[in-house]
Amino acid sequence: MSETMTIKGLRAWRPGSISPFVVAMILANTPLLSAETITVLSSNGYKAVLRQLAPQFEKASGHEVAISYSVSAELKKRIESGEPFDLVIVTPAQIDDLIASGRVVANSRAPLARAGMALAIRKGAAKPDLRTVDALKAALIASPSIAFAKEGAGGVFFTSLVRRLGLVEQVTPKFKPTVTGDEVSQSVARGDAELGVLPLSEILPVPGVEVAGRFPDAVQDYAVMVGGIGAAAAHAASARALIHFLTSPIALPVIEKTGMEVVK
Repeated sequence: MSETMTIKGLRAWRPGSISPFVVAMILANTPLLSAETITVLSSNGYKAVLRQLAPQFEKASGHEVAISYSVSAELKKRIESGEPFDLVIVTPAQIDDLIASGRVVANSRAPLARAGMALAIRKGAAKPDLRTVDALKAALIASPSIAFAKEGAGGVFFTSLVRRLGLVEQVTPKFKPTVTGDEVSQSVARGDAELGVLPLSEILPVPGVEVAGRFPDAVQDYAVMVGGIGAAAAHAASARALIHFLTSPIALPVIEKTGMEVVK
């Protein structure tokens, strides 16, 4: 399952938003051609960032950005099945596989941002204690239901963590696996699951849910987002311009606001 949208350029610059002049300066050294539609396949983990930055890029460049969102594993399968794209944004393991198979240009690989793993709860619900690993274990054992996207970065992290913590027998019966992170949030918002495991960036923008807390540092992991240009990209130069913009200093405030951080 995926979400597809086309982000139209903003009609006018609003005070407090990024000045089109500043964005134009960022793109000044990039070979932009006539207006094109850049096809982007992006992990849900980077959705909040793209929703804010893509319109700014469109306004400055004159290009249109058509984005399809899903979990990284599904996007990789779609590419392997022949779906055309200019830019893909997925996890490091997925991008490396796509490079190895010749579907993504190796020297276009660009780390974009990362988000720590967190637990989502229904808005207004009591927050569990997650300050220590022991507190986390107690919260997971006490919870009646836990949702996660089984092929998403959060799901892969969580199922591995449950094994490492020795909680398979106690916690596995509570699992409510879904296909996408959006379904995790919906399940928590409806009350079908008490807890949802997601990257922080996938919890903050969703109405009806809130952050219960991040996983303790001792067991924390990150959903890392990496971009790459398709080997058969129809608009490779424009896609490279978009990567250049997403990795420029202008992107930092949005990255931080959406619960992500720059990959160091």
